[in-house]
Amino acid sequence: MAKPVTRFVCQSCGAVTMKWAGKCETCGEWNTIEEEVLAGRPGPAGKASAGKRVSFVGLAGTAEPPPRAPVGIPELDRVLGGGLVPSSVVLVGGDPGIGKSTLLLQAAAQLARTGKRVLYVSGEESIEQVRLRARRLGVSDTSIELAAAINVRDIIASLEQTKDAALVVIDSIQTMWLDSIESAPGTVAQVRACSFELIRLAKTGSFSLVLVGHVTKDGSLAGPRVLEHMVDAVLYFEGDRGHQFRILRAVKNRFGATDEIGVFEMTERGLAEVPNPSALFLAERRGNIAGSAVFAGLEGTRPVLVEVQALLAPNPSGSPRRSVIGWDGGRLGMLLAVLETRAGVRMNQTDVYLNIAGGLRVNEPAADLAIAAAIASAAFDKPTSPGMVYFGEIGLSGEVRQVAQAEARLKEAAKLGFDSAALPRRLAHGNRKLAAPEGLRLEEIGHITDLVARFAPESTKNG
Repeated sequence: MAKPVTRFVCQSCGAVTMKWAGKCETCGEWNTIEEEVLAGRPGPAGKASAGKRVSFVGLAGTAEPPPRAPVGIPELDRVLGGGLVPSSVVLVGGDPGIGKSTLLLQAAAQLARTGKRVLYVSGEESIEQVRLRARRLGVSDTSIELAAAINVRDIIASLEQTKDAALVVIDSIQTMWLDSIESAPGTVAQVRACSFELIRLAKTGSFSLVLVGHVTKDGSLAGPRVLEHMVDAVLYFEGDRGHQFRILRAVKNRFGATDEIGVFEMTERGLAEVPNPSALFLAERRGNIAGSAVFAGLEGTRPVLVEVQALLAPNPSGSPRRSVIGWDGGRLGMLLAVLETRAGVRMNQTDVYLNIAGGLRVNEPAADLAIAAAIASAAFDKPTSPGMVYFGEIGLSGEVRQVAQAEARLKEAAKLGFDSAALPRRLAHGNRKLAAPEGLRLEEIGHITDLVARFAPESTKNG
């Protein structure tokens, strides 16, 4: 009998090494490398199966759009691109307790109410625990079929007998186990092998497959990175468990737009949709406080208005602190350097605390102008105009650059009652004039010094 072949695999990033080490050189994590046994190759030893000829076709041609099955939750359907596509695979990740199972159980119940067959396989909870959650959510009267199992062979054998299923939920992929892999559930080898078997079955069948995935401490999906490439859509469920807002974000979608978001609110009866997130994020805003500005952002195709809050505190020790929630800390350091170098706003003895209110994480550079306005407002203790929104990218030389879809941002601001907008100066050779909504006054800003001058009438360029 041949000796089993072993290798050492990092359980955090999937890197393979020939020997054990305390630290993974690829991702830098400690004590994540474990020994795994390679599965033997199927088929007779020493013989390779003959391959079949692959047929090639021309590039020209037409294809009908893939059919959609709307879930019945508009915010989820928006993120998916209009609904679930048959034979597609969706991976949903998020922190523990953020509401992944709650959202999928509500979605499964909505789909089951339309008469479609829905199967829910739980590897983390018992059937009674799932039933208890269903009663709390008020969906226990739906025709969802439950199962508690972790053996992928048993699950596949059961799914092969059910030809009419429209949706299959696996909660979660880290708990699944394949008997041909000699490693514990949750390891890189098990997650990769179990996912491949389930995805292969979904592609040959007609049901949509949803996999629930755990995330690591840095927020990325646990397991091998190849898992994200195997599926058709990757959704992240973001939010703070101490906050009622939840953001469902698409980072990959072969059948729809990426960077689309859906906004939910966690209630006693489960997750409730938020059709107008801008009004929700600004509900508790006070417009007469220095250090606050409203950013007209864009999440996917949806314009979203959020409040940016900045707080400055003196720190004469010479080691100022920079604390950021909801934005990139490195970009804040760059913006502070531009404010100090190009506009003369001294920050070398000041602690800076920045927060994006509402629990939303902003990723686009268009937030530079709003954040600079909040910092300048806090630095000179002068509130921003309560009826103004800000958007624009700031370069290293202090210039304010154009951003995409300015008209959509302005329409959202006008809809919520704002009367003015600070935005980048339009170029003289621009192709098309910006159409501003009626009643909205535009104030163009070409350089960061123009912004700072609004809060410090006296020149601060030379200190």
